[in-house]
Amino acid sequence: MALILNPEAALVRSTALDFFAKRSPVAALRKLRDDKDALGFSLPLWRQMVELGWAGFLVPEAHGGSEFGCVGLGQVMEAAGRSLAATPLLATALIGASALTLAGTAAQQIAHLPPLAQGQRLMALALEERAHHAPLAIAMSAKRSGAGFRLDGEKRFVLDGHIANFLIVAARSAGVPGERHGITLFIVPGDTAGVTRHRTFMVDSRNAAIIRFDSVEVGPDAVLGPLDGGAELLEVLLDRARVGLAAEMLGAAAEAFERTLQYLKERQQFGVAIGSFQALKHRAAAMFCALELARSAVAAALAALDAGSKDLPVLASLAKAKAGEAFHLVGNEAVQMHGGIGMTDEHEIGFFLKRARVAEASFGDGAFHRDRYAGLMGY
Repeated sequence: MALILNPEAALVRSTALDFFAKRSPVAALRKLRDDKDALGFSLPLWRQMVELGWAGFLVPEAHGGSEFGCVGLGQVMEAAGRSLAATPLLATALIGASALTLAGTAAQQIAHLPPLAQGQRLMALALEERAHHAPLAIAMSAKRSGAGFRLDGEKRFVLDGHIANFLIVAARSAGVPGERHGITLFIVPGDTAGVTRHRTFMVDSRNAAIIRFDSVEVGPDAVLGPLDGGAELLEVLLDRARVGLAAEMLGAAAEAFERTLQYLKERQQFGVAIGSFQALKHRAAAMFCALELARSAVAAALAALDAGSKDLPVLASLAKAKAGEAFHLVGNEAVQMHGGIGMTDEHEIGFFLKRARVAEASFGDGAFHRDRYAGLMGY
C-alpha cells in the first residue's frame, strides 16, 4: 500500500493548502462565530471550492463529478483542518456522496448527485440518538404506512443538520436497539412536514443540530440501500467519515504544533528562548511522534478506501484513534506552552483545542475505536 502521494494528489494538496491559508484563515471561523452566521459556513468560499471540483471528488463522471477518490479528498480535508475551515466537505462531499454512490438507486443518483457535485445540494447524516457514539443503538422507528413509511424519533449531534437540503436518516424498521438487523437508511428532504430542526452552537463553533421527526411520511423511493439491512452500509459510511475526519484532525493538529514550535523559538525567558529548555524539548518531541504516527495511519486508511481493502474497518478505527490522540495531546500542549495568552479568546491557539474536543467525540472517540479495533483483530 503506497503511502506517497501521486503527482495529481500532490497537486491537489498544494492547491488546497494555499487556498485555505489565503481564503479561510482561522479569523474566518472567528467571524462566523461572533456574527452567529445563519449558515455557519461561508457560501462564497463553498462556491469557490466547488469550482475547484472538490465537491465532486467522489461523484462519478456520469453525474458531473471527477471520481478523483478519497486520497485526493483527504488532502483537501487535511488542508481545511489547518485553518479550522467550516465547510460542508465532511457531511456532503464525503458522507452524502458516498451514500448515494455506494447504495443509491439510478433514480436517486440522477436526482441528487449532479446538484451535489455542483454545490447546490447539502446533505447530513442523522444517526446519533445518545450522548456517545453507538451506531447500532438506533431506536427511531420506521413503521409501514401505506406503500411507504412513517418516521418517529429524535436525532442528536447531526453535523450540518440545520442547513442540509436532504437528510440521510438511520431508523429502525425491525428488531430492537442494539441489533444489526432491522436498520434502514432513508433520504428525507429537510423541509418535510413533521421535521423540526434546532441548531446547536458547539464549543468549536461548527454546525450541528437536534432534529425531531414526528409522524414524518416518506415514500418507498426514500429507502437508501437494503430494507432492514442497512447496518453494513452504515458501517461503510461511518468508516469513510472517520477517515475523512481523521485527515482533518491531522491537519489541525499539525498546524497547532507548528504554531507552538514557532512560539517556543520566539518566547524568551531568562534571556533565552523557552524552546531551549529540556523539558519543553521533550514535550515537543512527544507531540511530533504522535503526529507522525497519526499521519501514517491516516495515509494508510485513505489508500485503503480507494483500494476497497478488506482491512478498511481496522485502518479506519486506527486512524481515528491515532488522530484523536495526537490532536488531544497537541491541543492541550499548545495552549499550555503558550502560557497565559494561550488561555485568552484573543489568541487563536485555543480554537484548536476546542475543535479537538468535538472532533474526538464525532463518529466514535478513542475508547470506542480501541475497543472496536481489538474486536476486529480478535483480541
